[in-house]
Amino acid sequence: MSMIDNAQQTTEPRTYVDRILEHWHTDDSAEALVQGEQRLTRREARERLFGLGHALRRQGLEPGDGVGLFLANRADSVLVQLAVHLIGCRVVFLPPEPGPGELAALVEQSRARAVVTDPLFAERAADAAGRSVHAPALFSLGPCAVQCADLLALAAECPTARPEGIPAPAADEAVTVLYTGGTLGRPKLAAHSHRLYAALLGLVDEAQQDAPRNSTFFPPMAPAEDRVLVSTLLTHGSGHLTSLQALVTGAPLVVLPEFEAGAALRVLREERITATMFVPPMMYALLDHPDCAPGAFPDLRRVVVGGAATSPSRLQQAVEVFGPVLSQGYGQSEALGISAFGAEDLASEAARRPELWRSCGRAITDTEIEIRAENSTVALPARQVGEVCVRGETVMLGYYEDPERTAEALHDGWLRTGDMGYLDAEGYLYLVDRAKDIIVTGSTSDNVYSRVLEDFLLTLPGVRNAAALGVPDEEYGEAVQIFLATAEGTEVDPDAVGAAVTAELGELYTPRKTVLLDRLPTTKVGKVDKKALRAALVS
Repeated sequence: MSMIDNAQQTTEPRTYVDRILEHWHTDDSAEALVQGEQRLTRREARERLFGLGHALRRQGLEPGDGVGLFLANRADSVLVQLAVHLIGCRVVFLPPEPGPGELAALVEQSRARAVVTDPLFAERAADAAGRSVHAPALFSLGPCAVQCADLLALAAECPTARPEGIPAPAADEAVTVLYTGGTLGRPKLAAHSHRLYAALLGLVDEAQQDAPRNSTFFPPMAPAEDRVLVSTLLTHGSGHLTSLQALVTGAPLVVLPEFEAGAALRVLREERITATMFVPPMMYALLDHPDCAPGAFPDLRRVVVGGAATSPSRLQQAVEVFGPVLSQGYGQSEALGISAFGAEDLASEAARRPELWRSCGRAITDTEIEIRAENSTVALPARQVGEVCVRGETVMLGYYEDPERTAEALHDGWLRTGDMGYLDAEGYLYLVDRAKDIIVTGSTSDNVYSRVLEDFLLTLPGVRNAAALGVPDEEYGEAVQIFLATAEGTEVDPDAVGAAVTAELGELYTPRKTVLLDRLPTTKVGKVDKKALRAALVS
């Protein structure tokens, strides 16, 4: 081990990356990252991380620069994200669901100086980077179909010692940016500082000291025994949190490249996974698979379910199959941790109060939750529905480069989540609706942002007004349905509308059904009355 390595081991941790490296500087032969046949030891992961850091710096990236990450679930994707933070740059997560126009706007809004893409996404990444006036450099994680530098090849030629001379980030500096929708061509990007990671490390430490109530996101871990599976996207908050759960505690992280129920069950069993996270459609697919039977996964100690509303009956079914290991968590890009319901509480409390199966738990440590009426700063009493407002260390700094929308969302440290719900007398939170009209759909419970879809629909010939709703769907929880008010004397082809939506915004936004109307119902202030549309659906 080099003197640099020894020096790093004795340095007081400044960031979560330092905490990870504390583990990776011990027991060089222990597994750190697994993806199929690829199995990286701690030493291999550490040296590859340092090589990636040097490679990015050699391309001219400086501390504070934004780096867009348009990545699939791969072990190298985990390492490149760590490398961006290691050299003091800003991680900009670019999820795969936006279509060409929205992806380009996301790159532009984030002021990314570079974009690192998976070869699978290379053509889309090149298109988005090419539309940006900032002209970000493009790198791929391996050979790809477009002309750009192979970051893995560059890293292989770099030193395997830690890059030096990296200043610590300022307390209010944005280090991670997550896409959270917005309007067409003007995305909202939730910006977080290292304060978020310090808070999450505090949850880890609390969990290790046997305080299970607030540690759903980070259950007590024993690195010598635990193995964590990440199956949700690494570029989403859920995948990011799950990967951190393993890395900061020194447990091996197993990466599932693409979710398929049979493959996931096989990995759970063969890799002896002890902790993981699934969104509801994933959980449902697992439960419906013939290989998913009680007693088949004795190593599982914690399964977090979150990212969308979960059926209480399905949660109970999951407990019957996997045992009393189910936890629920609630968060959003603007506040990655809000409330939690630990497995121990869910198993015991829900037996006493069955309605708790519909709850998403109580506030995590150092987080406050209030339910408020619209445009009010006064908390409503228990069981009265209002907007969920949150204050705590996991709350974002604001929307990146967007002071107007930041001012709308944050007031005196309190975040207006846009979600509607209520608290019971014991502080358990129940969500009842989404004020932001996000449609959660698809096999991985991804977000369809209604405003983005509606803005695009209004650009189509013959469309006078448009509304998008999430309607119940047995397979995905929700499906996209659109309502179009068409201009008099024009004909609008629903199939052509669907094709145009898919081409511009991606398959996730493709409407399951299109309803043509002479006009859309409106409220007294002239807005589309989505409550009336929903009522018409069930009438």
